[in-house]
Amino acid sequence: MSCKEQQEEELEVLHSIYEGDESFKEVSPTTFQYKYGEEGSYKAFNVEIVWGEDYPEESPTINMDTFYNKHILNGVKEKILDGLKEQLPDLMGCAMSFTLFEWVKENYDDLVADQPDSQPNIQSEDKTETNDIVETSKKKEKKEQLTKNQKRRLYEKLNAQGDRPRGHDWMDIIRHLSQTGGSAKE
Repeated sequence: MSCKEQQEEELEVLHSIYEGDESFKEVSPTTFQYKYGEEGSYKAFNVEIVWGEDYPEESPTINMDTFYNKHILNGVKEKILDGLKEQLPDLMGCAMSFTLFEWVKENYDDLVADQPDSQPNIQSEDKTETNDIVETSKKKEKKEQLTKNQKRRLYEKLNAQGDRPRGHDWMDIIRHLSQTGGSAKE
C-alpha cells in the first residue's frame, strides 16, 4: 500500500473517530489539531500534527507553536514535544495520529503539571514594561470613536481648509439679537 493510500485510509478513520468531537480540527487534509483542557483554562493547549508526503513511513511534524498555545510555558511545550517524539519510533510505518493524540490525552495531567493555573507573576524588571503597555492602552481607550455618520456631518460643516464656512453662525447671531432687543433705531 502506498503512502498516499495509507493517508487516505487514516483520514477516513480519523473522521469516523472524531466525528462530533469539537476538540478535533482538520486544518487541511494533512494537518490536524486537537485541543486539550477546558476552554479558557490556562492549562489548555493545541497539538498540531502535519503529515509529510512520505507519512507514515516518515514521522509527522508535531507543532506546539500555534497562536492558541502562546500562554503555555516553553518548558511545558518541550515536555509535550519530547514525550510525543519518544512515541514515534514504535509507530513508524503505521497510522499514528490517533495514537499520538490519545497519548497526550492519557498523560495530560503529568504534561501540564508545571503549567500554572493562571498567568504567572511578572518579575520587577518586566513590570515596568507591562505597566507602560497598560498605561498606553488606557490612553488609547479614552479616545472617542466617531461613527461614519458623525464624521460625515463634521466634514460637511467644514470647508477644504478645515474651517467653518463664512456666515455659518449668522442665524445664531440674528436669533440672539432678536431675543436681546439689539439696538433699535427709531
